[in-house]
Amino acid sequence: MSFVFVPPPVPSVPVHGSAQRFAVHRIYCVGRNYEDHAKEMGFTGREPPFFFLKPADAVLPVDAGQTGLLPYPSLTANLHHEVELVVAIGQGGRDIPAAQALQHVYGYAVGLDMTRRDLQNDMKKQGRPWCIGKGFEHSAPIGPITPATQADGVAKAAIWLQVNGQDRQRSSTNKLIWNIAETIEHLSHAWELQPGDLIYTGTPEGVGAVVSGDLIEAGIDGLEGLRLRVQ
Repeated sequence: MSFVFVPPPVPSVPVHGSAQRFAVHRIYCVGRNYEDHAKEMGFTGREPPFFFLKPADAVLPVDAGQTGLLPYPSLTANLHHEVELVVAIGQGGRDIPAAQALQHVYGYAVGLDMTRRDLQNDMKKQGRPWCIGKGFEHSAPIGPITPATQADGVAKAAIWLQVNGQDRQRSSTNKLIWNIAETIEHLSHAWELQPGDLIYTGTPEGVGAVVSGDLIEAGIDGLEGLRLRVQ
């Protein structure tokens, strides 16, 4: 098979304790999946789940112990951090019942859903799609994936984010409105999940802006942390 141009490399994420990498197929994100964050965004916190996507090459993988470089994106003056538990799918499927959903999980990671909040808000006001606020280059930073067999407590783990050493977000994954299994069930009704899919499961309250020079550190107990410098 020949191509008009050389295809780009497959986006991938490091795997904790392994030389292998996790090839990314799609990136699904869950909106407003922590009650307090939903309320700070002007909602009640009990709405049904909804989803949006980022392109696979929006991932910004950061190896364990390293500090990734996050370029400040164009067109925005209000870049927000959103720390999230990321679920990596290892076995695909459609219409997956919640009772079987965790069998489809390869592992978990700490991720950030970076958001050009001003652009997102402008699109919302106009009733237009807000992909421009969510799906830009480097908008999905992620740390190494920990295999599920090594992450037993991830469903009730502390999740946090600091900027320049100061707390911005701090909560627990057991406060997800729609838990991991329920999220997979809902998603698999709308899309056929595939090995390589990443699910960013939502962010707790405390989202806020970062500027060039800021150091972002994020973590979830039991998983490799994520450290980034905004350029």
